[in-house]
Amino acid sequence: MIEDKYIHFTIGRQKHIALIAHDNKKEEMIEWVQANQEILKNHFLCGTGTTARLIAEKTNLPVTAYNSGPLGGDQQVGARIVEGRIDFVIFFWDPLEAQPHDPDVKALLRIAAVYDVPIAYNRSTADFMLTSQYMEGEYDRRVLNYDAINRERIEKYLAK
Repeated sequence: MIEDKYIHFTIGRQKHIALIAHDNKKEEMIEWVQANQEILKNHFLCGTGTTARLIAEKTNLPVTAYNSGPLGGDQQVGARIVEGRIDFVIFFWDPLEAQPHDPDVKALLRIAAVYDVPIAYNRSTADFMLTSQYMEGEYDRRVLNYDAINRERIEKYLAK
């Protein structure tokens, strides 16, 4: 119901996983995917530009490739989150290197938070997510109902 505080989404048994890595983290991402190939082969994978192509080449896993991050790939992943087509994100982020597309990265992180999508920023967090009990089954994710929140704000404004 649209008046409910939360909207519930079910993450299915087969997850839709976005794989993203900054340039200095691509090799680490490939190693992580190779180490977890047996788990990941059972899920749907996508990623940004070079990261997706490298993973597909080095592992033979099917990976849907979007544009590179600086050319809109982060925004494409964000759009898929909004559409409910990505369940979680593994993003090996390089905190020591300035990124020319930093606003896009921040927008992706913001939209993941808004839609309650889990995101791993490093290998240890990715390991925890991949070995979670929720990888084997369904998970009910709840997102604030922003339509109801906005309607309430408008009603308060009009009541003034």
